[in-house]
Amino acid sequence: MSPNTKNSEFAFWNTTIAYFYTSCVRYQSALHLKTKAMEGEERPNPKAQKPTHKPTNIPIWATFFTILATYALFNVLFRRIHSSTVDTTTVILAADNTSTVETSWKNASVKVFLHDLPRRFTYGVIAARSAARSGKPLSGEDEVSSLQYPGHQHMAEWYLFTDLNRPESERIGSPVTRVMDPDEADLFYVPFFSTLSLTANTIKLKNETDAYYSDSENQEALVEWLEGQKHWKKNNGRDHVIIASDPNALGRVLDRVKNSVFLVSDFGRLKEDQGSIVKDVVLPYSHRIRSYNGDVGVENRNTLLFFMGNRFRKEGGKIRDTLFRILENEKNVIIKHGTQSTENRRAASHGMHTSKFCLHPAGDTPSACRLFDAIVSLCVPVVVSDYIEFPFEDVIDYRKIAIFIDSESAVKPGFLVSKLRAITSGRILEYQNEMKEVKRYFEYDEPNGAVNEIWRQVVKKLPLIKLMSNRDKRVVRKEPHCSCICAEN
Repeated sequence: MSPNTKNSEFAFWNTTIAYFYTSCVRYQSALHLKTKAMEGEERPNPKAQKPTHKPTNIPIWATFFTILATYALFNVLFRRIHSSTVDTTTVILAADNTSTVETSWKNASVKVFLHDLPRRFTYGVIAARSAARSGKPLSGEDEVSSLQYPGHQHMAEWYLFTDLNRPESERIGSPVTRVMDPDEADLFYVPFFSTLSLTANTIKLKNETDAYYSDSENQEALVEWLEGQKHWKKNNGRDHVIIASDPNALGRVLDRVKNSVFLVSDFGRLKEDQGSIVKDVVLPYSHRIRSYNGDVGVENRNTLLFFMGNRFRKEGGKIRDTLFRILENEKNVIIKHGTQSTENRRAASHGMHTSKFCLHPAGDTPSACRLFDAIVSLCVPVVVSDYIEFPFEDVIDYRKIAIFIDSESAVKPGFLVSKLRAITSGRILEYQNEMKEVKRYFEYDEPNGAVNEIWRQVVKKLPLIKLMSNRDKRVVRKEPHCSCICAEN
């Protein structure tokens, strides 16, 4: 509705109220004169019985006050509707006295500048890995740029990079717009393939000539490049977004870039002054099995519980070996060791698509890709990981799509399967219906799927980024015990 239309409606109601008010006053005056005239014509009879009800003008004034109340209500609604069309920043005080900042943006998406990194940090990493696999180096920019990014569970870095490189006409529903002028940008994206760089660390060629690739050297070179950029210096990197979805990615330089917004799978390898859910964004793994495209139901899901993955892990993932020993002889339970391969992924797809529940124990860190494999399979995840963080938890209630069991209870013989067997088919259908509703959030290939939701989560960090950037420029002396959201480089 245009401002002119709103002003016209406001004037109409003011005129209407004024008309009714004038009518009430005139009617009151006429009634008063008539009463006076009647008093002059008739003398009161003292013996006459007094009327039980004295004539009053209450209906008239009741009408007036009703109209007045309607007018007041209209004004409140009008102002509320009008104010809802203006950009607002709302601070919601939570029960634990922490605040969440939510910003609504008026008819404009947040502007993102994609850093034009030297090729060594993007396609050069793909080339290095390809050389490791093929045994021969690649040369020539055209040849390198034509390389295909390899599939793995941390492919978010590729999807975000290609998303920003697409024409804006194809980025339907995205909350961010790529700008070519860095001076116009609200945020800066650093497209270093940090996870792929880990897997391309050392290369030996078939001709026995060593070709050397160092992830550590690339990390150092990246930070040196960033620290030379004026837009990095402007806000100490706070308005920069850096992806490090593998728990070990960027491990050598995290302290030098910790002001930035990190895109991570979990916080298992980050120190408290490096990452937190306050300033960073948790990403879903890229699921490695095919999505289940059938309808909800339990008729074709004859296996109670399914798990296929590496049995032996480090740190919190050590619980896997214990769960294997407890569950491998249970009736109607499939739990088997298996590493990543095409054949194993095919077997895992079949197992998840034909099971009611899918086990999700911790990996080397609290999270693992099987949670997202299970969700896109409509196989109810059974989460045994005590310190896990989930992506998009502000819009997804994971209690509606997953079952949570603490580690101490899960390793008690018979506890886990007894709990699962007690869950009715109707309850499983409820879980499946909820998973079907949120499934798109975990699909990186969906037009309005994981990529758009990641950008939405990043956009929500912008008020905090501006707050901390302005605070940095104002504070003379830093606190000795500063939290991760205001840490200095």
